[in-house]
Amino acid sequence: SSIKHAGIPWEIGLAETQQTLLLNGLRDRVLVQVDGQMRTGRDVVIGALLGAENFGFGTAALVSLGCILMRKCHLGTCPVGIATQAPELRARFAGRAEYLIRYLLFVAEEVRHWMAQLGFRRFDEMIGRVDKIRVRRAVDHWKAKGLDFSALLAPPPAPPGAPLRRIRPQTDKHQDHLDRILLPQLRSSIDEAQPIRLEMPIRNVHRTVGTTLSYHVVKKHGSRGLPDGTIHLVFRGSAGQSFGAFLAPGITLELIGDANDYLGKGLSGGRIIVRTPPESPFEPAENVIVGNTLLYGATSGEVFINGLAGERFAVRNSGATAVVEGVGDHGCEYMTGGVVVVLGKTGRNFAAGMSGGIAYVLDEYQLFDTLCNLDLVDLESVWKPADQKQLRDLIERHYAWTRSERAKRLLEKWPESVGKFVKVMPIEYRKALERLREREQVRAEQLPATEEVYSG
Repeated sequence: SSIKHAGIPWEIGLAETQQTLLLNGLRDRVLVQVDGQMRTGRDVVIGALLGAENFGFGTAALVSLGCILMRKCHLGTCPVGIATQAPELRARFAGRAEYLIRYLLFVAEEVRHWMAQLGFRRFDEMIGRVDKIRVRRAVDHWKAKGLDFSALLAPPPAPPGAPLRRIRPQTDKHQDHLDRILLPQLRSSIDEAQPIRLEMPIRNVHRTVGTTLSYHVVKKHGSRGLPDGTIHLVFRGSAGQSFGAFLAPGITLELIGDANDYLGKGLSGGRIIVRTPPESPFEPAENVIVGNTLLYGATSGEVFINGLAGERFAVRNSGATAVVEGVGDHGCEYMTGGVVVVLGKTGRNFAAGMSGGIAYVLDEYQLFDTLCNLDLVDLESVWKPADQKQLRDLIERHYAWTRSERAKRLLEKWPESVGKFVKVMPIEYRKALERLREREQVRAEQLPATEEVYSG
């Protein structure tokens, strides 16, 4: 079974880990732990000499508590009451914390003896000292004849004086997070809802911009957030992953540049605008400006993108409104709510698993029906006045926020443009809306009769 016949000795993995970290100058900030059949103080000393600082005890610790190695932990039928939830078996457990403490004290005492023999006063001095391991007697033994441990025990060619153990903590990546830089400047806006507008550069190392800021807004004002437009932040450059994730109401993030994957993930009422820089020589509607998997699990808010998006746009969107000028494969996948307007081409498998919400797609070449997954949706023309008004309003808002040339051309020739759009409507969603309208109509008809009875 895999329990007995998989994996390699921990000594090999530990030695390679220590050598690789030293060669790359990372050993001074990485804490190395080893485990796997650790039983005695000698095992701990060997692990330390090979470069480990922490040690995990599993089976031996369980044995000290009464484990008899029945190898049936995964069945829940442990006869000594350790790996089981059955009350009658748990009653058999005879272990005590003192047993485990005593075992580990014995291990520690053996470690002290070995340290004394090797000439170390402190445990830290022993870490990484592979030169203290002698293997000649083992190699000369007839059973191990021919084994070569030179690569395993070779001191890595690290710079002189390079630390062999961790001596400093990991770099705190939160200190230079863009949100933490912004928070002191936005404190009055968060506390007192004072409108503010800031501009700053952004790089792709800046991830989840707006998330920590949203946390402070919701902590102060609850899920209702701030009034619309209270905080307006303008960034120039390339945004990292999850730009505007979980963005709260009242916050507008405007990006003049491009963004990585997961933009607007979990969007919760905020507004995200992505614009192509005015000086760009390329056509925005023909170039990808944002990455994949946008608006994943978004519940509310708005997104306006002056360019193309990657694959899985608006996947699992359940309430946000978005306007984009083209999407890749699997657009609106598993969408359950909200409205999406696509002012350009789509990839294949559009609307796969889409059970709610509405999408309007510009179908200039009459090919959208070959790219849409029609298992759960129907395609309709945009002929209803309410649909036409909703679509035009969204395109106008898109133009107002992004100054999109494509949106401008569509609005200038609106009577002609509206005929080129296709409405994607989930079949079950339409039926649910029709049932709601019927119930509302019944209530409206019943209300006058009830008033007549009471007034009579």
